Amino acid sequence: MSRITVPAVESATGATAEVYAQVKNAAGSIPNLFVALGALSPEVLKAVLNAEGVLASGTLSKQEVETIKVLVSELTGCDYCVAAHTMLGKMTGLSPETLKLIRAGQPTGDARRDALVRFVQNLQQTSGTIRADEFAAIKAAGFTDAQLAEISLAIALTVFTNTFNRINDTDVDFPPVR
Repeated sequence: MSRITVPAVESATGATAEVYAQVKNAAGSIPNLFVALGALSPEVLKAVLNAEGVLASGTLSKQEVETIKVLVSELTGCDYCVAAHTMLGKMTGLSPETLKLIRAGQPTGDARRDALVRFVQNLQQTSGTIRADEFAAIKAAGFTDAQLAEISLAIALTVFTNTFNRINDTDVDFPPVR
């Protein structure tokens, strides 16, 4: 059970009701993470949604964004986000086996994706300090400087949601991942 008690979605008013309606219109439902964020601070939820919009309109593919998010969530130990991004990753066409390999930091057989996994893993395990050869490897895999900014945003956004979910122990409302 989540640690932070929030009012029922149906009782939301004002800015919270507005942002809930935005999420429901876009996704069909409101995930528990967004329910909690919206109840506590609709402005924080709006910031998350705006950042998600930036990623969606960026140059990284949906599979690349979900690769980053599921890997960061696995490394952080956020069961909520692992479940969410495993489901979303499948929706982008990533196979269950590929998602398992990504979560384990193992090669998937796709050189570009594997370079992304190694790069994100290095960033997470070194607090963002990367060597020149690691920078050269991600560039050699075809990622642009603009995509490095998008990778950074995807990591930061995922770390934020992972951290909040660990604080809240948010009830997982996505299919569980073993």
